[in-house]
Amino acid sequence: MKILEMNLKKGFVKVIPETFDDLWHLYNIIYKGDEVYAFTSREIKQEEKYSRGKRGERVSVFMGVKVEKISWDRLLGRLRVHGIICHAPEIIPTGAHHTLNITLNSPVTIVKEEWASHQLERLETAGRTTEKPIIIMAIDDEGFAVATTTQYGVEVKLEDQTRLPGKLEAEKRSAAIKDFFQNALNNLRQIWSEARNPIAIIGVGFIKNDFVKFLGKEAPEMARSVVDVKSVNNSGVAGIYEAIRSGVLTKTMRYLRVAEETKVIEEILKRLGKGERTVVYGFDEVRRASEYGAVDLLVLADTVLRGTEDEERLSLERLMKDVEQKGGKVMVISTEHEAGAKLVALGGVAGLLRFAPPIQSA
Repeated sequence: MKILEMNLKKGFVKVIPETFDDLWHLYNIIYKGDEVYAFTSREIKQEEKYSRGKRGERVSVFMGVKVEKISWDRLLGRLRVHGIICHAPEIIPTGAHHTLNITLNSPVTIVKEEWASHQLERLETAGRTTEKPIIIMAIDDEGFAVATTTQYGVEVKLEDQTRLPGKLEAEKRSAAIKDFFQNALNNLRQIWSEARNPIAIIGVGFIKNDFVKFLGKEAPEMARSVVDVKSVNNSGVAGIYEAIRSGVLTKTMRYLRVAEETKVIEEILKRLGKGERTVVYGFDEVRRASEYGAVDLLVLADTVLRGTEDEERLSLERLMKDVEQKGGKVMVISTEHEAGAKLVALGGVAGLLRFAPPIQSA
């Protein structure tokens, strides 16, 4: 994300999204009621005031909308901002509805009445992030799976459930392993060749180590991209999520937001499992803790902010502001990965506390 201009006194930030991850960050920054300005196209009809040219002519214009709805298509990497036109050339009447398609490498300006600390921190983090996504391959006797990391989660690219013959069938197993490794290499190469990203190989047992040796012989250039080899207890996609959750890839993923979010959710679950009083979940419990100034970190699921009605969303925003004013931090968790789903199961709102608030009397 390239930050072109930031004027918080006037309430605006101008940026250029450079990756699909940047669009994801904008999706979590732009709220209903904000104003968003960008270049777009609009069909001009003759019945519209000041229209020129033939009926249905589509023109390119710079336009601003007051946001009513924002949608993110993860598969297409597309961000759409829908709202009421608040700024446009004379040929287009204000007050009509329009949808801005926010695209890569094109400037977009966001105007808010007030920017929250967590929103600015997210922008700055996106502006600093230059690391390539990591390719994670889980491989063992029961097949292989490949996924790539993103700032919003893990995208599973493929899963193959080919099961190798047992060790008692040595001759049959030896021939099968060679074909199995070649198939895994071919699939991995298709994903790696797009951007030659770093690769982490994980798995149960010694198959992963044998595959790394196979890579070194058959695809030495790709093998040089292998930055980590680690053991996990689960096969396939479950093993990939385990690697992120357990921290075995912490060194490899230290700059990725998904790793940070997973670490926080695991800390929440750990404290809950131990029955500690320095953790709360649910809006009412977190708000009560915030009233005492006890919330060190407020954690919200992105779907909670997106899917609530106006009154409830305003209550959440008041809670976020109260936590920040009392020295706490706010983290919005993506529900595109496993940790976010766990937070949703807790109601989508939780807090890590500096101290345990007084117990309410019955």
